Amino acid sequence: MPFRFPSDSEWLEADGLGGFATGSADGIRRRRYHGILNAARQPPVDRVCLVNGFEATVTTLAGAFSLSSHLYDPDLVHPDGVTRIVSFEPDPWPTWTFRLDDGTEIIHELFVPRGVAMAVLVWRLARRVAGAKLEVRPLLSGRGIHSLHRENGNFRFAPENLTDKVIRFRPYDSIPAVVSIASGRFSFDPRWYRNFAYEEERRRGFDFLEDLASPGRYEFDIEAAGAVWIVAAGDSAPRLAGQDPLAYAEAESSRERARRGRFPSRLERSAEAYLVRRGNGETIIAGYPWFADWGRDSFISLRGLCLATGRLEEAQEILLEWSGTVSEGMIPNRFVESGAAAEFNSVDASLWFVVVAGEFLAEAGRRGFVVTQADRRLLEAAVIEIIRFHCAGTRYGIRMDEDGLLAAGVPGLPLTWMDARSGQRSLTPRIGKPVEIQALWVNALAVAEEISPEWGPIRRAAESSFGARFWNIEEGCLHDVIDAGGVAGAVDSSMRPNQIFAVGGLPIALIGAERAQSIVDQVGARLWTPMGLRSLAVSERGYEGRYEGGAVERDEAYHQGTVWPWLIGAFVEAWVRVHGGGTEAKSEARQRFLVPLLRNLDEAGLGHFSEIADGDSPHAPRGAPFQAWSLAEVLRLEKIVLAERSDA
Repeated sequence: MPFRFPSDSEWLEADGLGGFATGSADGIRRRRYHGILNAARQPPVDRVCLVNGFEATVTTLAGAFSLSSHLYDPDLVHPDGVTRIVSFEPDPWPTWTFRLDDGTEIIHELFVPRGVAMAVLVWRLARRVAGAKLEVRPLLSGRGIHSLHRENGNFRFAPENLTDKVIRFRPYDSIPAVVSIASGRFSFDPRWYRNFAYEEERRRGFDFLEDLASPGRYEFDIEAAGAVWIVAAGDSAPRLAGQDPLAYAEAESSRERARRGRFPSRLERSAEAYLVRRGNGETIIAGYPWFADWGRDSFISLRGLCLATGRLEEAQEILLEWSGTVSEGMIPNRFVESGAAAEFNSVDASLWFVVVAGEFLAEAGRRGFVVTQADRRLLEAAVIEIIRFHCAGTRYGIRMDEDGLLAAGVPGLPLTWMDARSGQRSLTPRIGKPVEIQALWVNALAVAEEISPEWGPIRRAAESSFGARFWNIEEGCLHDVIDAGGVAGAVDSSMRPNQIFAVGGLPIALIGAERAQSIVDQVGARLWTPMGLRSLAVSERGYEGRYEGGAVERDEAYHQGTVWPWLIGAFVEAWVRVHGGGTEAKSEARQRFLVPLLRNLDEAGLGHFSEIADGDSPHAPRGAPFQAWSLAEVLRLEKIVLAERSDA
């Protein structure tokens, strides 16, 4: 390709409501999620794909030239617009430059304004060309974002004319309408486009063919003023009433460019994509394009996205929103995509909430951010309810044992972040006392102790038991699970990264200096890669070096060697701690561990970090290309762990 970004790298524009636009740098849709208007009906979930893409053709005196390309089954790229891309830039939003066969250059921009389910598309000539025309043909579906659309007789092609420039497409009654405003003239000309092929879906073992409907075409005279096409979902439509498309796009572009320009770094600008509305509060999308908000991911991510960047108001809103979901001392791990139903299938989500609530209150005090007594009481009440239930016992065998440590687990249900299943088969069973759960438990008890000293003796007992029971003297590191499988004294000593949380990644380290150094050395030698930490050492039985194939193959590799970038935060913090925590240690850690990871900002999800990567070199990015906790932990390193100023 003639442009510098990989053709299959992906860009993201998020609306702050759970909706988004995303696609590939070369414009070819490779996922079912690639589309220019994906909107959330119950923000941030129940998302639907409304406008998948478009066909675009420019006509000059030299002829007609395509600006778009699609992949059709079987492996046919058509038309040839991709061959005319001479540059692509993702910042401040996706911008393509096309060079036509006669030398004419067309600049195309796409952006999503913050806080509204809308996409603004602009085409303009780099220099004036007499008689230049543009035709744009919308490609619509109207389906859930996880589904695919096929030709059917129920699709309603005919638009409703609202004004001379504003029209509304309503393909199905159950789907939000699409309001469209453009600076060109629309002509009704219904057509089906069949057998679009989505390469990434095929590679992942899913259905990958789709049919899209085009109600007609827009025609623009772009010689003088360029072309603007704006699409909005349902409730966002009133913003377009009575607007001149060219003037509105220019105003939105100026406002959005200025807003994005106020972020101090590319990472902080990217971080905003994950902060979204839920009800009257805020939450965090775990990743794009297929994740919604998950409890565990939200709290881990909040530390970097909000606390490290000084966005304490958003942090407070998120914590307060989630504090209202506590049930039997547990925070839900996720809400189902179709609505508000919650799943309480996690032992660590609630503990992460407690730890991060404590960090928020401490950071608020340090920065002089005022937390009202009412809000403080709500957070503290949620913390104490979680601790009490965990001591006495709650769902799924979660309870404090006689040794003060936290036991958890029932057969067939994954409860920790590292549990994985394939059908009815548990791939990484961790029933018992997982090592990172104990680190979280001790840190959560410390937060409770700040509220009431009665929790101090329990914390000290748990900390003492941890030191006595988890040390693996043969390997010079920690067991991954003790009392494994619920059997007293049984251990799982698989070399996994979870033990790093006993040394770094949490406010309180549970391991003394000599053993901590040994743990960091072992993790660094056996698990570290330039993309993060492997989930299992190469030497361990069951190691899988590639995350690829169908759903079963990928599930089996998910925690069996696959690299997780988010773990780099805990590892680097542990490394800095055992090397004295000074300026020299921070500088060395930055060069050794952070710089290699930052090189991936221009790979896969542009300006972001992927969910996972292959365990084997070259550690190709995999999974979701935009992952909140991956980005958040890098921000936490940049702004807190590796910051040389004490007030950073």
